Amino acid sequence: MADWIGIGRRARRCYGFDEVALVPSTVTVNPSEVDTTFILGKHKFSIPIMAASMDGVVDVNFAIAMGKLGGIAVLNLDGIQTRYDHPEEILKQIASATPDEATKLVQSLYENTKFPVKEKLIAKRIQQIKEAKVPAVVSCIPQNAAVFSKIATEAGVDAFIVQSTVATVRHVATEYKVLDLEKFCHTAKVPVIIGNVVTYDMALEILEAGASAVLVGIGPGAACTSRGVLGIGVPQITATVDCCAARDYYFKRKGKYVPMITDGGMRIGGEICKAFAAGSDAVMVGSAFAKAEEAPGGGFHWGMATSHANLPRGTRIRVGTSGTLKEILMGPARVDDGSQNLVGALKTSMGSLGARNIKEMHDVEIILAPSIQTEGKVFQIGQRVGMGK
Repeated sequence: MADWIGIGRRARRCYGFDEVALVPSTVTVNPSEVDTTFILGKHKFSIPIMAASMDGVVDVNFAIAMGKLGGIAVLNLDGIQTRYDHPEEILKQIASATPDEATKLVQSLYENTKFPVKEKLIAKRIQQIKEAKVPAVVSCIPQNAAVFSKIATEAGVDAFIVQSTVATVRHVATEYKVLDLEKFCHTAKVPVIIGNVVTYDMALEILEAGASAVLVGIGPGAACTSRGVLGIGVPQITATVDCCAARDYYFKRKGKYVPMITDGGMRIGGEICKAFAAGSDAVMVGSAFAKAEEAPGGGFHWGMATSHANLPRGTRIRVGTSGTLKEILMGPARVDDGSQNLVGALKTSMGSLGARNIKEMHDVEIILAPSIQTEGKVFQIGQRVGMGK
């Protein structure tokens, strides 16, 4: 699988969404009859699409709206919603900043010494979501997980995500106490999702530590610059296939099936469909939901690591507002680029591929097709419509 890149050094070829296509089956299924159920802990979700834990995407109101539609929106416990009693004012500042000012402003607004996370707000935000009778799912960095998880659990959270740029069980540090992921997973009273990983070995170690689900993806997000700043990452098709192979091996050995969630890099329905074909059980999306009228960013989106004090690995981007959350998830689509009616796209793709459920979607044929986005699309490209945008 590897090619020589120089004397004594080989590298394997990896693939992203634009380089592959899905091949229709000899059997087709009515799209309205396919099953897209995603199971996490004791909860069943009709929509296997999660809204990413980014401050420009998810606040309490967005989480409630997403939950009522049958999906999951993840609230970031390290961000604006838990630092400020009235986050709307802060969000307006970020949205109105110039591109040159945006990163510096975000860094200052997230500064831990000046504006620390308030524990009372963690409990309050979760309780607000739960009062609407929808599941509450939250996320934080490993350094805060031990403290925040206790508060979140007492407030009634349904699942807890420990998320970092690169997640490993064996993290080495002398300057601060390292979170024992295995102990954390086994003592938690709610499902624990760990991320992010991109390789078979990384995923397998996280599975063996006791994770209830695993996030796959390093640097593919629209607002993330980790790949440029750090030079790390694996294209999402290969990363998903490799991590799902670890899931299947773990299931055969232990008899426990742990969902894999492809996180980032998906802008449109076709890319979401390809993630499921690569083996994913659910997907986590940011920029597509940042376009919703309900999104707190007001048409702007910024990465989780943008606020890093010394080495920001994200940027603020303008995505605009294209429609309601319901239109983006369920349609009807009012744009021609595949960014709306994501659930409809998934169901139609599954029907065309003969997949009656998500697990059958894992077995569809994938081909290498680097021209799949451009073949025959000269007028769309020239006029910047549809697939030419």
